[in-house]
Amino acid sequence: MNASVFTMLDLVERLGNRVRAALRSLGSKYGLQPVHLQALMFLRDANRYSNTPQALAEHLGLTKGTVSQSLLLLERKGLIARYADTVDKRVVRLELTAAGIALLKEVRLAPEWKKALRNISLARTRTALPVLRETLQNLQLNSGSRTFGLCQTCRHLQRESERAYRCGLTGERLSTVEIRKVCREHQPKG
Repeated sequence: MNASVFTMLDLVERLGNRVRAALRSLGSKYGLQPVHLQALMFLRDANRYSNTPQALAEHLGLTKGTVSQSLLLLERKGLIARYADTVDKRVVRLELTAAGIALLKEVRLAPEWKKALRNISLARTRTALPVLRETLQNLQLNSGSRTFGLCQTCRHLQRESERAYRCGLTGERLSTVEIRKVCREHQPKG
């Protein structure tokens, strides 16, 4: 392995450790582990094709059993609600409750990251983001995982007019809010 690959892997791993430590610290006040906060953040950002226990398990790279236990805890704490899909009653959907939304507004990593990035030029940040995004996407695709990208970056997104969109995979209409959400069915353009 060449030095730059090792260095990048090492840096990403260390950044991940910092994020988990921050999540552990933020969640401890509420009796939550990092995985619980990650689940809440995913559900906040998930679209209607992704707000299921199966999609959450795939996104987090965890087993259905582990995710099921986390969801039970989040439901007991009143942070999420489960409901049957309106079309297919066998499908369980998940949504944040008002308490879950409020908790995520309190528990934020952004201030720490903004402080860390404060002295880094915007140009350097703009250069780093595509490299990290492409690396993640390559890792996901090479392992056969889903990319869980935003609809607006998906090859299935069809623009019908300035504010009207459709998913080419499902044929369903999408709002401008929905195209900024994370989708389980995402497939990168190109």
